[in-house]
Amino acid sequence: MPDFEYTAASAADSARTNSSDLSCGIHFLTDFWQKQYLQEYIRDGGSKIKFVTGRPGSGKTHFLRLTSELAKMEGYKTVWFSAKDVWMHDFRDIYVEILDQCDIMDCLKAASKCVIREMGYDPAELPEGVRFIDYLSQNGAGDPVTRREIRSQLRKLFLDNPQLDNNFALACSMLTGSILGYPILEEQNKELLLSWLKADRDVKLSQLRTLGFFPAKITRYNARNMLRSLAEVIHMGGFSGLFIAIDDVEILISRTSLETVHYTKMKRDDTYESIRQLIDDIDSMHHIFFVYAFDRSLIDNENAGLKSYQALWMRIQNEIVGERFNRFSDMVDLDRLAAQEYTPDIIVAISESLARRRQNTAVAPLNPAGAKELAERVRTGSIGMAQLILNAMEVTGDE
Repeated sequence: MPDFEYTAASAADSARTNSSDLSCGIHFLTDFWQKQYLQEYIRDGGSKIKFVTGRPGSGKTHFLRLTSELAKMEGYKTVWFSAKDVWMHDFRDIYVEILDQCDIMDCLKAASKCVIREMGYDPAELPEGVRFIDYLSQNGAGDPVTRREIRSQLRKLFLDNPQLDNNFALACSMLTGSILGYPILEEQNKELLLSWLKADRDVKLSQLRTLGFFPAKITRYNARNMLRSLAEVIHMGGFSGLFIAIDDVEILISRTSLETVHYTKMKRDDTYESIRQLIDDIDSMHHIFFVYAFDRSLIDNENAGLKSYQALWMRIQNEIVGERFNRFSDMVDLDRLAAQEYTPDIIVAISESLARRRQNTAVAPLNPAGAKELAERVRTGSIGMAQLILNAMEVTGDE
C-alpha cells in the first residue's frame, strides 16, 4: 500500500497557500489552530497538549507536518520526531531530543540580544563575527563598569527569572556570557555545560563544581522543569514559543519484531504516566504546544491502549461528544473531521492535487461520482479518507 502520509508531507510547504491543494479539507481545523492557539493562546503565554488520531492513512503525519510548518511561519521553534525513534517512557529522552532539535546555542544567541539591547545598543549594528565585548572595546566602552553591567543584565535575564530552573539558568547565563565575550568561558567548560544540559550521563558533577556550579543530573523526574526552562529561553530570544509534534505513538502497543523499539507493559505504563504528568503540569508551563499523533488502535485496544491506564484516559477522553466536530477538543479524530468536512468537491480537489504531484505514475483524478462514493465510505471501514482517495485514484489510473 502506498504511503499517503509520506507523499503528503513533502507538500507541506505549498499546501497552506493553495486552496485547491492536498490540505484543503483539513484547513477547517488547521486555520482554527493557527488563529486560536499559534497566534493567540500559546503566543500569549499559555500551553496546550493535543492528541490526533484516526485510522491508518487518515493523514496524521501530514497533519503534523502541516501544523509544524504553520508554527514555523508564526515564529515558533518547531520539533518533530517519531515515537519509533525516541523512547517515550523516560521524559529525559524526550527533553534531550527537543533540546537537540532546538539548538540551545542558537536560542542563547537570540537571547543574548536582550542583553545588548538592555545595554543601550542595537544588535544589528554589531559586525558579523564580532563579539559584543570586542565591539565595546573597539568603541572605547569596555571599561570595568560596563563589564559589571553585563554581569548584572545576565543575572536579571536568567538567574532572577522565576520561570527558569536555577541550574538551567546558571548554565545558560555562563553560555550566553561566552557568546557576548564576557564573562570569559573556556571552550572545555563550555562543552561541559552543554553536555550537562543534554543530560549526558558521562558528565561528572564534580567537574561542574569547579565552575561554582552545583547541579543535579537531569533525569525523568526533573526533565519537565528543564523543558519549561528551555521554552522560556526560546521565548526570551524573540520566538513565539515551542511547537512539539510526536508521531507514531501507537508503537506502544506494536507487537512486530521489525520495530527498533519494543515496549514491555512496564515501559508502556511508564509512558502513559509520563504523559499524565505532563498533562497535569502543562498549566505551569508557558509558550509550549504539544501534539501527539497515533492510530485509533491505541484507543480501541482495551488491554494495552490508553484505556488500560485510567489515570491518563480520564484526562484525555471527550466526555461530551456533539453532532458537530469540536475544534477546541483535545482529542482530534481525523476520521470524524473527514466525514464532516470532506465533501465530494474537496475530495476531487485533493485527487487533482495528488495527480499533479505523481505525474510519472498511473493515477488519475477522481470524478464527482467516485468522490461521492468515497464520502459515503469514509464512515465505515479500516482505512482513512486520505488513503482511500489515493487507492481509488490508482484503480482509476489502471483502468
